Amino acid sequence: MKKRVLMVVAYDGTNYHGWQLQSNGVTIEGELNKHLTSLLGEDIRVAGASRTDAGVHALGNLAVFDTESRIPADKISYALNQRLPEDIRIQRSMEVEPDFHPRKRAMKKTYEYRITCAPFPIPTKRLYSYYTYRRPDLNAMKKAAGYFVGKHDFKSFCSAGNQTDTTVREIYALEVSQEGADIVIRIQGGGFLYNMVRIIAGTLLDVGTGRKKAEEIPCIIHSLRRENAGPTAPAHGLTLIGYNLDDIL
Repeated sequence: MKKRVLMVVAYDGTNYHGWQLQSNGVTIEGELNKHLTSLLGEDIRVAGASRTDAGVHALGNLAVFDTESRIPADKISYALNQRLPEDIRIQRSMEVEPDFHPRKRAMKKTYEYRITCAPFPIPTKRLYSYYTYRRPDLNAMKKAAGYFVGKHDFKSFCSAGNQTDTTVREIYALEVSQEGADIVIRIQGGGFLYNMVRIIAGTLLDVGTGRKKAEEIPCIIHSLRRENAGPTAPAHGLTLIGYNLDDIL
């Protein structure tokens, strides 16, 4: 009898061309499909909740697939982790309702963007944070962050490849904090546009370094013009922390 399995997937995105299947590169989705097919003896195709870009990391992305295997759903994570490359690990697997799909459920999603501020780059952070020798104004960034919270049209904060019907999104929380040499931008929302988190991070960094003022953020949002926002921050500083599973199970 067929069952649907939900997996919580963590990965270091450094060596991958993002989540989504591509004909010319190794992806997270492709690795999951390949090793699940081998493990279960079926043609498995997973469906992910977030199609993270090349170089972006995750601690808790979600993926579902259907299988007729007799292996209990909660044991698939153990078996699959024996086959996956060491930079991809299943944190949890469980059976869900046959119609469950992570992209069709309202849920809270949390991302973190890390910026390392130091006189010289720190080698152990190079793959997981964006480096700058300039120390941004943390208070200015915190002030700017408050303007993003709430429901807005975020057209100014999405890249041209966005394919959604609407650019209206709601941000539940946006915090900027200091952790040692790192500035951490933590954002939670119901969903995000293409490159939205990285553009917000780039805009906050512009505020922190004086290129923009915090008070300009409402005007940038209302302008609906991408060129008014800051640059798209590099992918390697971004990590998908995860989803609130209590919202969807």
